[in-house]
Order: sequence, then structure tokens, then C-alpha cells
Amino acid sequence: MTEAQTVIGHVNAIGRYRLASLRKHLVLCLLLAAVVLVFLADIATGPALYGLGDVLKTVLMPADAQAQMRVVIWSIRMPSALMAVVVGMALATAGVQMQTVLNNPLASPFTLGISSAASFGAALALAFGLSFIPVAGDYIVAVNAFIMALGSALIIHSVGLRRGSSVQTIVLLGIALVFSFNTALAMVQYFANDQAVAAIVFWTMGSLTKATWPKLAVTAAVLVLTIPIFVYRRWQLTALRLGEARAASFGIPVRRLRLETLVLISLLSSIPVAFVGTIGFVGLVAPHIARMLVGEDQRHLLPASAMIGALIMSSSSTVAKVLVPGAVLPIGVITAVIGLPVFFYLILKGGRETW
Repeated sequence: MTEAQTVIGHVNAIGRYRLASLRKHLVLCLLLAAVVLVFLADIATGPALYGLGDVLKTVLMPADAQAQMRVVIWSIRMPSALMAVVVGMALATAGVQMQTVLNNPLASPFTLGISSAASFGAALALAFGLSFIPVAGDYIVAVNAFIMALGSALIIHSVGLRRGSSVQTIVLLGIALVFSFNTALAMVQYFANDQAVAAIVFWTMGSLTKATWPKLAVTAAVLVLTIPIFVYRRWQLTALRLGEARAASFGIPVRRLRLETLVLISLLSSIPVAFVGTIGFVGLVAPHIARMLVGEDQRHLLPASAMIGALIMSSSSTVAKVLVPGAVLPIGVITAVIGLPVFFYLILKGGRETW
């Protein structure tokens, strides 16, 4: 190959890279626009239907809106709509990083038992007022959920470090944890009083109707604290997809990276569970859709997964309010209906098409 041909080859490679990067940025812009539109549709949907134009005006200029509409939008619908976006981003981010550090296409906080563990910890607080930390105060449910989720994640991490452990081993362990914590949750319901059982059952289905500004602030704070860490380590996480040996050859502390990431995953998955209940399949489905759109590079995969998670949650919130007139269905049921077909597809295909 002549020097001229080498130069032309490099130029063509740079051109293809820039074109692919431009396409990925365009996808991210379109996802952001879709999230904004679905978010506005979520706010506009309810017992009283409002036009998107009126909703947008009320959101941007609340002082000029009608008093009744301003109260409905800002005091009732805005917290739940924003919570849907934040929870979707948190669960999708947790899912994509869990799949990355465990090298498992079926890994997510829901399928590997972390959400079930968080549910059990939160149920102990709801039913009996038990707290793993005496000074938890008003956030006893969130603290219990986080501690149990972290314990479940550490179990998965420790098994994954054992010599001879495989993807199948981790999946089977996750299934065992799901059944174990679901059984423990059933025992809590059996011994709890009727009022506590009703609260636990309603909570385990997932609902945004009890979202408040303080709960939203805590959930958003967790997201704001964890996302920059993942962005800072985007190259390490991308390199980890090449395999542990290759990542270690680049000087990446694989074990420490995996452990720290699992702690952040526990935080991202437990806080939404504590505030809005069990939401399944968002952390599994969103990362796979993102990979099909933008690939494995964490620079694009992380924001794409987060926005797709927000899009799924906001869409589910809207559907939950319009599917049955006069009633708001549990959002966990809607996300399960969306996620189950994708989950079955991944099982049947072995995850090869999207991994």
C-alpha cells in the first residue's frame, strides 16, 4: 500500500467516524425532544384534559395562567410527571451499568433481585416500623430499601468474583434472590395488619400518585450525584466491555470499579423503589434499545439509556391514566406489559442481537 493510499484510508476512516458520531448526536437530540413531548403529554393527561399549548404556557409562564389550571399543573401533575422522568432515568442508568460491570445482557436491578431486596427492606418499615438505622427518621423506608439493595448487590458481586463463575451462574443467583426476597415479602404481609398489607400491596405495584416535591428532590439528588461519576469513568466502563483482562491491561482497577459501580447501582435502584414502588423491566429494556441506536460507547450509551428510560416511564404514566377512564392503573403493571415481550425476546435470542 502506497503512502497516498494510506493517507486516503485514514481520511476515509475519520470521515466515517465523524459521520457516525453525528448520527449518534442526532439520535440523542431526537430522544430529548421525544422526552419533552411525552412529558408535556403526561402533564396534559388526567381527569381534566388540557391542550399541549396551554400546558406549555402554564409551565413556562405560570403567573399568566388561570389559577385553577396553575394549581392542577404545578401542585398535582408536575411532581408525578417529573418523578416519572427521574425514576426512568435512574432505573435505566442502573440497568446499563449493571449489564456493563457484570457482562450480562439480562442483568438489571429487577431481574437480579436488587429491586426485590429493596422491596423487602421497605416493607419491613411500612409494616412494622423496623429500621436498620435508628436515626433514619422520615426516610426509614428509603434507608431500609438502600441497605437491602446494597446487600443483594454485594452478594452478586462476591459470587461474580469466584473462579469459574459464569453469566448463567449470576442469572441463576439473581432468580434465587428474587424468589427469596419475594417469599420474605409474603411473610411480612402475612404477619402485618390489614392496613399495612394494603399499603404494601399498593406500593409493590408501583404508583406515581403519591409523588411529592420532597420525594422528587431526593430522587433527583441521587441521580445528580451518581451520573457525573459514571460520566467521569465513561472510558473505563467502555473498556470493561472488551473483557476484564483487556481492561486490566489498560491499568483499570476492575474489581474496585465493579464494586463502586454496584454501590451506585444500589442507590439508583433503591431510592425509586422506596418512593414509587417496584417498577420492573425499565432497567432491562432501555439499555438494549439504546445499544441498538448508539452502540456501546458510554459517551452516547449512558445518555441514550437514561432518556429512553424516561421516555418509557412517561409514556407508561400517560397510558396508566387513559387506559381505564376514571382510574389510574399501577404504573408497574404498564411497564411490565411493555417489558415482558422484550425480555422473552432476549431470552430466546440469547441476547446476541443486542449485546
